[in-house]
Amino acid sequence: MRVTTSEEARFDVDVVAVSDELVVVYFRGPGCPNCDFFATRLPILVDALEGDRVRLVKFDAYEAPTLATRFAVAGIPCFDLWRDGRRLGRMSEFHSDTYWLAVVREHLP
Repeated sequence: MRVTTSEEARFDVDVVAVSDELVVVYFRGPGCPNCDFFATRLPILVDALEGDRVRLVKFDAYEAPTLATRFAVAGIPCFDLWRDGRRLGRMSEFHSDTYWLAVVREHLP
C-alpha cells in the first residue's frame, strides 16, 4: 500500500482519476488524538496490505475545508473508500487494525 499526502486542489487527480486501484481517502488533522493513534498503526497496516492494489491518500481536513464539507466529514479520522472514480463507502473512525483491514480488503479490486 502506498501512502501519500495530498491537497484539496489535487483531489480529482489523486483520487477520482485513479482506476483499478482502491483509494482510501484519509481525512485527518493536527491535534487529533485518534489521528495520532492511527498514525502509530499505519506501518502495520501498510505491511499487511503489501502487494495489494490500494493506496492511502491523506488530506488535512482543516486545510481542505471545502473538500471536508463536500464529503460531509463530521469528525476525524474519517476514511472514504474510492475505486474507479466512485465513492464506495466510509469508515467514520478507526476501530482496530482487524476491522480497518477487513473493510479495506472487502473493497479491493
